[in-house]
Amino acid sequence: MSDTLFERIINREVPADIVHETDTTIAFRDINPRATTHVLVVPKTRYRNVAELAAADPGLLADVVNTAARVAELEGVADAGYRLTFNTGEDAGQTVFHVHGHLLGGSPLGPEARPPK
Repeated sequence: MSDTLFERIINREVPADIVHETDTTIAFRDINPRATTHVLVVPKTRYRNVAELAAADPGLLADVVNTAARVAELEGVADAGYRLTFNTGEDAGQTVFHVHGHLLGGSPLGPEARPPK
């Protein structure tokens, strides 16, 4: 497996606006934000998607969610509310195949996308 963009950010080979980091996770601003607050929360160990992470290391998945909650506090969106989304697979919009959660907030977010009728 070749290094993903996120592995290069973790290794400090590519710059990123890091907002929080733990021993197991890193959180940085999305370069193409979809909300007022848009931070990516990434485990430092590579798994392709959230299902793979959950099956292999539920404790690390909990670390990712706990990091997201801490980032929401740091960004001032915890009380008003935020969304944490994991895209899994190309059809869902996943473009980097290293699991990552999108923490979105800072303004009211619309309803989830619904399939066409």
